[in-house]
Amino acid sequence: MKQKVCVIGGGRWGKNHIRTLHQLGCLAGIAESHADTLKSFQKDYPDVQLFSDYRKALKEPFDGFTIATPAETHFEIAGKVIQNKKHVLVEKPITLKAAEASRLNELAIENKVNLMVGHVMLFHPAVQKIRELIQQGKIGKLQYLYSNRLNLGKVRKEENILWSFAPHDISIFQYLIKDMPVDVYSTGGVFIQPGIHDSTLTVLKYLNNIVGHIFVSWLHPFKEHRLVIIGSEGMLSYEDSSEQKELLFYKKKYDCVEGEPIKMDGITESIPYERDMPLTREIQYFTDHLDGTPLDINNGQDAADVLEILERATESLMKGN
Repeated sequence: MKQKVCVIGGGRWGKNHIRTLHQLGCLAGIAESHADTLKSFQKDYPDVQLFSDYRKALKEPFDGFTIATPAETHFEIAGKVIQNKKHVLVEKPITLKAAEASRLNELAIENKVNLMVGHVMLFHPAVQKIRELIQQGKIGKLQYLYSNRLNLGKVRKEENILWSFAPHDISIFQYLIKDMPVDVYSTGGVFIQPGIHDSTLTVLKYLNNIVGHIFVSWLHPFKEHRLVIIGSEGMLSYEDSSEQKELLFYKKKYDCVEGEPIKMDGITESIPYERDMPLTREIQYFTDHLDGTPLDINNGQDAADVLEILERATESLMKGN
């Protein structure tokens, strides 16, 4: 029997949750406070229970909930869902403070439910393939990685570019490295609105001499979403903003010969990977774990770690500006 999930929040991203759960046959409820939006769902999903107040939905026998409301409401709503002993997927950011994310994780452990955060890029087939290749030793020892997330995009008034764009890339770094950085440094520029950074460069240093940087900007002449991974025996590159969306392996490295670095420039190989939708994978993963099986990806601790790194980067950013 299909699991029954209720979506709390039917806005721009909530509609994606609703559509995906419907496609998977798991959509059983929608809670949305905006009357006109709720009415439109009644027409599109006539067999689904509708609620103007999410607290009423908590009384129903749903197997789990997803939350896609404004970020400032996540802590309160997720807390109530967890205390009702329901599994929950919360869109990113899980909360606006690392301490709140840690508290939700503690509550989930106490109530024996799964708490998952919506860092959807970890379910991108290319990112999952990259992790698989690293674990297989395809590039040798991981040394350096960087991510560019750039665009002439929508400028936010309520958050800076670091909080708007960088959580995607921080979550990817954590997924690939599986360790907390020992040092976080961030710098950037404020050009459009006072006090709100439009461009930032964040450097993360990990144990075992692994270094990464994240460059994010909504003040950029063209779109670029690029991830590059450097290892001792080769390199990987994936550009999500390109038309081909190729995952490339470069057989390139440096060897020291009699104390001199010598470049070894080998073949470039296109690595095949599946092309299904990351959100479908993410929602399917959540529903597969509604039996209480522990989450290996995007669990409560992972969510708290990303927020801690964001807070450390923000502290560094504010010191320099």
